[in-house]
Amino acid sequence: MTQLNPVKRTTRIAAKTPLTTVPKVRLYVEQPEEQRWFVHVGHVTDRGRWRTAPHAHPEYGQIIFVRSGRGVMNLDGQSVPFEGPCALLLPTECVHGLDYEYDADRWVVTIEVSYLAQVNARLHEFIGLWGVPRVISLAHSEDVGLDIHNLLKSLKQEAESDSVGHVAGTEALLTMLLLRLLREASFDETGEEHGTRHDVRLVERFRKLIDEHFGDNLPLQSYASMMAISLVQLRAACASVAEQNPTKMIHARLITEAKRNLIFGDMSVEQIAFGLGFADAAYFTRFFRREVGQAPSQFRATARQQQPREASPQ
Repeated sequence: MTQLNPVKRTTRIAAKTPLTTVPKVRLYVEQPEEQRWFVHVGHVTDRGRWRTAPHAHPEYGQIIFVRSGRGVMNLDGQSVPFEGPCALLLPTECVHGLDYEYDADRWVVTIEVSYLAQVNARLHEFIGLWGVPRVISLAHSEDVGLDIHNLLKSLKQEAESDSVGHVAGTEALLTMLLLRLLREASFDETGEEHGTRHDVRLVERFRKLIDEHFGDNLPLQSYASMMAISLVQLRAACASVAEQNPTKMIHARLITEAKRNLIFGDMSVEQIAFGLGFADAAYFTRFFRREVGQAPSQFRATARQQQPREASPQ
């Protein structure tokens, strides 16, 4: 696999006007800032249409239970329709916008990222569940939607309680909610996560390192060294769990970031290329075309034509 070329980016990225990037928002919660929280549950019953512009919240994972109503979710420029009852699972760093087309009764569960990591570590299937954003349909049974609705009401009550053991109670209810969603997603049938628990944890660590260094053009050996494992172990774990080689996983993260910048930012293709660690825009264009099937400029034009013209951040 061709290694990306390093590049000095300090001077080429500079611009006379500020460059627009994907909004990274800190979610509003009802508790005072000084009060520590790790799970927040909100119930939203806005009437009519409601839209949020594409944004990300890297400090939180989010579950949105749409009890009724429907809409479209924008995931990195791709439109994904949904209709209640369903659950929208939004991992940290997931760039998303929401357009509720009709009156929607929805519950929003926001989970602090460090606590989410602790919960995920208890069952390796949870890591796979949060691996990608997803829509989990619950329309096949009225009982399922009712059960999750009741579970969310209990979770909200426990999370807002100051009774003895409320943290343990919140934790238990959140784990039950995730377990129910895991089972409803028929996750075992998707084949997204395989391998031993140890391999799953290795790949999770590798993904985290990719998020931190994907633009630094590090060789695979550097990732393996940071994880204190061999290249053979890294490749075996990625093949077992993600069914991809590690270089492909890094390239996929680069493409995701490139798409976000092309759709939501105002940087030129050249600026995006240098910002992602490419030596020149022509090499970046060839790489993008090979992975996506379109040149960056073509992808930007097509994706922006599909975006709503009036949208405001959450």
